[in-house]
Amino acid sequence: MGCRDVHAATVLSFLCGIASVAGLFAGTLLPNWRKLRLITFNRNEKNLTVYTGLWVKCARYDGSSDCLMYDPTWYSSVDQLDLRVLQFALPLSILIAMGALLLCLIGMCNTAFRSSVPNIKLAKCLVNSAGCHLVAGLLFFMAGNVSLSPSIWVIFYNIHLNKKFEPVFTFDYAVYVTIASAGGLFMTSLLLFIWYCACKSLPSPFWQPLYSHPPSMHTYSQPYSARSRLSAIEIDIPVVSHTT
Repeated sequence: MGCRDVHAATVLSFLCGIASVAGLFAGTLLPNWRKLRLITFNRNEKNLTVYTGLWVKCARYDGSSDCLMYDPTWYSSVDQLDLRVLQFALPLSILIAMGALLLCLIGMCNTAFRSSVPNIKLAKCLVNSAGCHLVAGLLFFMAGNVSLSPSIWVIFYNIHLNKKFEPVFTFDYAVYVTIASAGGLFMTSLLLFIWYCACKSLPSPFWQPLYSHPPSMHTYSQPYSARSRLSAIEIDIPVVSHTT
């Protein structure tokens, strides 16, 4: 397996990472984390459902798509601990995952466009593509943990609310979107780890490029001519001979 090439595993992991980050964005912005179902037994009135998100709250009658009550300042007065934790956890997870995407992109570009002959002027800027993918995999795994744990906690917190008050609380589809996105981050991390382990030679050190280093820099330097090796300054002195 030639690890100098950009393989399907790294490209697939990059695309999976983008889809997962997009899912986290959607889960963060959706106002559908928790539903409060208020049922009336009056035939002249409609049932009311309160949709609670991380940033806004909306109340709707059954069969209506318009918000009877819309609270855009809900983010500053959240009184539910699980949603308050998610307000910090999901943006943090997105930032970590975006950093991992950047590292993964740097590693792929360096692998795809790297010249077989190193440039002496860029010797201090050489990028370890394998290291980029390895650190990206670790960051994807961390981002998945940061987003998955509080999202699962919402499910158990609903059970706590139903026991404490009345069984009128249910979690909405934003929970599923976020859990699926966290699973995508874990899948991305797994693909990068599989690629790294499949290409890694076992006896080599842990933090080292997957492939052998190219020949050392001095082998690519231009050889000095025989004349320049003898002396830095050579002066030709003319010799005058007299003939009789």
